[in-house]
Amino acid sequence: MQTMQAAVLVAPERFEVREVPLPPVGPDDVLVRVDRCGICGTDVHIFHGHYAADKIPFIPGHEFTGILERVGEGVNGLKPGLRVVADINIGCGHCYFCRRNEILNCAEMRQIGIHRDGAFAEYVSVPARQIIPAPDSVVPEVLALTEPVACVVRAARKAGAGFAQSVVVLGAGPIGNLHIQMVRLVGAAPVIAVELSPERAELARRSGADVVITDPADVRNVVHAHTGGRGADIVIESIGSPALYASAFNLIRPGGHVAAFGITGPDDTIPLRILDMVLRENSIKGSVAGMGEDMHDALALLTHGRFLVEPFTRRVVPLSDIQTAFESLGDNPEILKVQIRPGT
Repeated sequence: MQTMQAAVLVAPERFEVREVPLPPVGPDDVLVRVDRCGICGTDVHIFHGHYAADKIPFIPGHEFTGILERVGEGVNGLKPGLRVVADINIGCGHCYFCRRNEILNCAEMRQIGIHRDGAFAEYVSVPARQIIPAPDSVVPEVLALTEPVACVVRAARKAGAGFAQSVVVLGAGPIGNLHIQMVRLVGAAPVIAVELSPERAELARRSGADVVITDPADVRNVVHAHTGGRGADIVIESIGSPALYASAFNLIRPGGHVAAFGITGPDDTIPLRILDMVLRENSIKGSVAGMGEDMHDALALLTHGRFLVEPFTRRVVPLSDIQTAFESLGDNPEILKVQIRPGT
C-alpha cells in the first residue's frame, strides 16, 4: 500500500479527490487510518482562501479520530490497532511557551490540517507524542468532537468561568453551542445565548442555555434584567464579528471579562474606550484552540456523556462528497456539524 484517497484543496473553493502517496512516517511518527474528520469553521475559512492560503494545494482536516495503522521504529507504548485522537498543535516541546502549554505562541508551531497535510484523507501522519489513546466504547462520530470540545474547555479556563457566574454567548452555531454546554458544566448561571436563527436558538435551549435572545434590539435589556442590572460576568464572542466584539463590551459588568474566540479578518479592529477599561477594571483574553491537557479533559467529558452530541453527529458523508459538503454547509441549521468518512 503506497497510495491513498485524499481531498486536496487545489484552489480556493475547489477540492479534488485524488490518489496521492501515503504521508511519510518518520521514526517518531505514527500513521493513522482516519475514521471520521469533522468540518470546522477554520476549514471553512481555508476553503474560501481566507486562511492558510499559502499552503494550497494541500489536504486540510484536523477534527479527526482513527486507528493506528503503523508506528515508527522509535515509538514506544503505541501499537497498531489502537483507536486514537490527536492534539493537532505541534510545538518544539521545550521553549517557554511549550512548557506553559501555550503552544500556539511557539515559534516552531505547526498545526495538522492547517500548516501541514491533515485528515480529509484515508490516512494522516502524526508525531507520536501528539497521540491520545481513545476508548473503543465511544463511537467515532463522538470521538471526532474531541478537538472542538478541547477548544471550549480552554476558552472556559482562560475566561475563568465558574460557579454562579453569568455568561453570555454571542452566537449559538456549532462552536457557540459547545461554549454554552461547557460553561454550564462548570456551573455558570445564568447562561444566556444570543442567536438569530430560530432552529439554533431552540438547540441552544436544549443544550442548556437558561435564556435565549433572538432579537438584537433586546440583548442589552435582557442581559441586564437577568444579571441584577449589572451586566454579565463574562461575554464569549463565538462568531468573529467586529460588531459583536464591540457590543460585548457593552454587555459585561464593571470588572467583567470579554472572551475573544471568534476569528475575524486580519485587519479588523474595534474602538475601545480605554478609560472605561481602566476605571471599570474590565478585561479581554483571546483563546482559539485546545491543546495538551485540554484535549485529555475534552476526551474524558465526551467519554462520560457530558455533552449533548446528537446535533453534531447526525450528518456523515463520504470523502467523495466533500466538495458538496462544504458548499452546502448551513443548509440545515439543526445540523451543527458535518463529518467526513474516508475509505469504504
